[in-house]
Amino acid sequence: MNKVQKLLLGGLMACAAVQAPAATFVGERTDFRDETIYFAMTTRFYDGDQTNNVCGWDHQAVQIANNDPDWRGDFKGLIDKLDYIKALGFTAIWITPIVQNCSGTDFHGYHAMDFSNVDLRYESRKEWGAAEDVRFQDLIDAAHAKGMKIILDIVLNHTGNFGEKHFAELFYRSQDIRNQASVSASLIPNYDKLPSNYNELDGKGQYNARFPYLKNTDGTNKDNHNYWHHVGTGWNWDEPTRWWGQIAGDCVDLNTENPAVSEYLVEQYGKFIAMGVDGFRIDTTGHISRLTFNTSFIPQFLELGEQYKSKRLNGAPFFMFGECCARFSDVTYRDQPNLSSYFYTWKSPQDLVDQWNWDPTFWDNIFVREGDDSARPGNMALCDAEPSVMRESDNVFMKNGAWHEPDYSDYSGFSIIDFPMHYNFNNAAAAVNVAKSGDKYYNDASFNVVYVDSHDYCPGPNDGTRFNGGTAQWAENLSLMFTFRGIPCIYYGSEVEFKKGMKVDAGGTDNPVKDSGRAYFGAYLEGDVTASDFGQYTASGNVAQTLDGDLSQHIIRLNQIRAAVPALRKGQYTWDGCSANDGWAFKRAYKNESFALVSINGGATFTGLPAGNYYDVVTGTAYNNIPANGSITVSAPSNQGQLRVIVKDWNKGVIGTDGKFIYKTEAVSHGGTPSFEDTGAERFYTEDDAIGTAAVTFSPAGGSFKTETQTVTVALNEAAESGWYKVGTGAMVNLTGTLSKTFTIGADMNYGDRVTVTWGATGSDGQEYTGSVTYRKVDPSATITIHVKADAAPNLYVWGDNDEGQEVKPAGAWPGTTLSETKEVNGKTYYYFTVDGLDSLNFILNRNGQQTGNITGITEDVYYEYDGATTATKVEEVVTVEPVVHFSPNGGEFTDDEIEVTIRPRNHATATYCIDGGETVTLTGDTTVKIGADKEIDESIVITWTATGAATATASARAAAAVTKTGSVTFTKRAKPEGMTVYFDNSIVKWNNVKIHYWGGSSSTNWPGVLMNAVPGKTDLYVYTVPTGTTGVVFNGDGGQTDDIKDGNLIDGMTYQATGNRGWTTAIDSVGTDATDAPVEFYNMQGMRVDNPVSGFYIMRCGNVVKKVYVR
Repeated sequence: MNKVQKLLLGGLMACAAVQAPAATFVGERTDFRDETIYFAMTTRFYDGDQTNNVCGWDHQAVQIANNDPDWRGDFKGLIDKLDYIKALGFTAIWITPIVQNCSGTDFHGYHAMDFSNVDLRYESRKEWGAAEDVRFQDLIDAAHAKGMKIILDIVLNHTGNFGEKHFAELFYRSQDIRNQASVSASLIPNYDKLPSNYNELDGKGQYNARFPYLKNTDGTNKDNHNYWHHVGTGWNWDEPTRWWGQIAGDCVDLNTENPAVSEYLVEQYGKFIAMGVDGFRIDTTGHISRLTFNTSFIPQFLELGEQYKSKRLNGAPFFMFGECCARFSDVTYRDQPNLSSYFYTWKSPQDLVDQWNWDPTFWDNIFVREGDDSARPGNMALCDAEPSVMRESDNVFMKNGAWHEPDYSDYSGFSIIDFPMHYNFNNAAAAVNVAKSGDKYYNDASFNVVYVDSHDYCPGPNDGTRFNGGTAQWAENLSLMFTFRGIPCIYYGSEVEFKKGMKVDAGGTDNPVKDSGRAYFGAYLEGDVTASDFGQYTASGNVAQTLDGDLSQHIIRLNQIRAAVPALRKGQYTWDGCSANDGWAFKRAYKNESFALVSINGGATFTGLPAGNYYDVVTGTAYNNIPANGSITVSAPSNQGQLRVIVKDWNKGVIGTDGKFIYKTEAVSHGGTPSFEDTGAERFYTEDDAIGTAAVTFSPAGGSFKTETQTVTVALNEAAESGWYKVGTGAMVNLTGTLSKTFTIGADMNYGDRVTVTWGATGSDGQEYTGSVTYRKVDPSATITIHVKADAAPNLYVWGDNDEGQEVKPAGAWPGTTLSETKEVNGKTYYYFTVDGLDSLNFILNRNGQQTGNITGITEDVYYEYDGATTATKVEEVVTVEPVVHFSPNGGEFTDDEIEVTIRPRNHATATYCIDGGETVTLTGDTTVKIGADKEIDESIVITWTATGAATATASARAAAAVTKTGSVTFTKRAKPEGMTVYFDNSIVKWNNVKIHYWGGSSSTNWPGVLMNAVPGKTDLYVYTVPTGTTGVVFNGDGGQTDDIKDGNLIDGMTYQATGNRGWTTAIDSVGTDATDAPVEFYNMQGMRVDNPVSGFYIMRCGNVVKKVYVR
């Protein structure tokens, strides 16, 4: 017997390492048929920790309006309410997928972007403010401690459409909970693949940028390992081509026939088996071929299950069941066995298994264009070749009135959701009929998982809502589910008919989730519950009423009866010798251990019984001394859900208490159908709470500067805990805490030179994010002139980014300016337009509705001939460029004792300057002089200049034709105005027009005051001198303002910053040079001296050194 065969049998036979059963159970829990399943959508079940509540990206306004974020329930909530599930009597919890998801509506978990990580939105972490850390392992351990099992929903068929970390990493995912409600903050594009303007694209543009890496939609082989299928729309739901098709825009079908894909999935999901998960529910099974399962997944998962069986509850066999969606009334889906649920319970032909190609390199560089629905490379062709045949088995049926040893030699090891029974469960009669006609086609239908409705469908044909057949119909369906063959399962809230008749999935619409079948259930669970055993509990609050509901009590009793009778859990069945008065009657038998008679909806007569004493566990009626081949007639009220279970050789008395549907003679009502209103979450994150990922901030953040030098302020953003930066090839400078640092560039740079500053930052997620900013030194007097030779005046449309990185349009909105100015150049007439303040620009020429293409990257004067339609041709013109000498500042008044002036010769062969008729100085390059120290108030200084240049061609040629130009600038010294000088640092709020409003002195302003003056050579720094005696100021701009800054907080020479919401602070970071032995003094952020500072930010002064510090 080979290893896989042993594993398959091991999954059905008793395991040696089994602990003593709980008191509720009779017999041991040897395989998963001993369990009953409660299916909870984790995010919508119970909110155990509000610090991880997050809105989904789509329809966020609806979530906010209802205080109902998509991501609400969590692992902590499941742990907190395990006793509720146990109180209902369920022994296993099926939870929705937990790997990292990514889509606008992904709270369900079926849109993976990273199979290797658990989605942080399920977890609790102290760093977010949670009382304790709670991870998935904690949930597994907590369930096992209560004798309960965890079934994890997994997805093998597809990813979401944002790529996947291993197959195509298109994004880096932020691990800060505060960022998760924002698309742009939680997803950092991988710009090695995605365009640099990805975040500026609309939704369709972003989708189109991502999709080629998954589906080759741009005609290139970006998916060159064939990790995904590529049949496009050439597939059909009702044909085997559905194995290769993309079932939804956010469900991109993986090429599971590629071993590189299947082995990665097994590796990642195998980690959960190693953690102790007791079973898998496998999503979209019907969209993967049986041969793929039988070669690439089922044997591997079973082997891992055997390896880690000590991690599971009682060391029980690992269980797997799949969802083969078959929205059809017959057990065979549209006459195609290979698309039917039962098909997956059987092994594949061994000759096909032996031909499976396990070489992942086979798929490398095979180019399948998206939409090529005829391509079936490699293993895909093998899957198509698997025969679509119906096999039969008697494993679920009793023979000759008794149990017999089943034959599992051809069992695949994979069980299935009983989709045909689910689809027919509008009533028990239809469900019974499909079982009668179809159970023989399953390897063993007693392993089928049976439910009425789910997170996707209810019984058909109108299957888009939660089941709404009424309480009595629910009771009838449940009585059949818990006593007939199969493993019973209910979807959360069905015990109180939660959201009956509501649309199951409201995703993609503005319909609130609270009005759907995926609504939040937590209001029903508030209060305390403690389960001492399955179906035995004490409770208070809402949860007590929920458990006391008539349907809940019905489920509790059914669970208790099933747990007590092994034949009901894992026995074979027969209709032979069973005659029901009103409903259904059947026999169940398990080995020689358990024999039971079941009658639903009324009485029945059973014949051909084995000899023994029989006992009705519902009523306590005894049927003793029944002879071999004897009979029993059972009486019972004829109501939906009524039940009689007569067990051979039973001596443990009546099980459970009477209720509204199962009772001896009179119905006993409990709590009816309780209902509670969700009051909403008190706390959750929206996109407005996003802080982004860890980063280093720069002010200014790159761009051009026109001063001799540029001082840049560097700091960590809110999300960063540590970081560094490096200017060019210089040394790395570390950053910690909230203190900023500065560096100065430009002194050794020529005009046009660039320097790049690289940086790295690490946040609480432990991941380092990196980036860079680039600065360019430009000539402050430089302009770009566009010359156009045309028969008639064209329109000129110009755009480019200014020094602040903002797009500007110097010639106005489309179609731009009609050119009117002309000049003669080398005997030709050109229209021209001069642009100031841009280092690089782009333009389009247009006239009469026709236009050229984009003419981009213009950095110097250019000449074009335009045909008036769609063509513009660049031409070379030899022109005379006039020499000049620029001054910064370019003359004017000054109030300090002296002023520093930078002199810059341009387009020159030689140049000189002369100050007040003194010595003539030759300029060999840019130079700086200080003037004014020898002048009295109101005296002036005149600097004259001379420059001689040469003719040049626009791009390359130079000709001899010397030109000499002269000029002068005048500076006047003025008395320093009396009053108080204050500075404003605009680097935080970035107001366009910075104003100051002042009062209390010799004069005051009317609100909002007067414009402040930009400090030359300083970015974002403004200055103003207010009159003597001024008692208060307010800085303002663009509708924002600071609070009043007055009294002792108004300090001569101080720099202030606005921090938003009328807040302000002083902006000293580091002033001064070497420290001295002088005493240390502390001032608060408003400038008041503090003798004994407590924890917080202060201005520290030590001699001539002043710093902004944080005192711990």
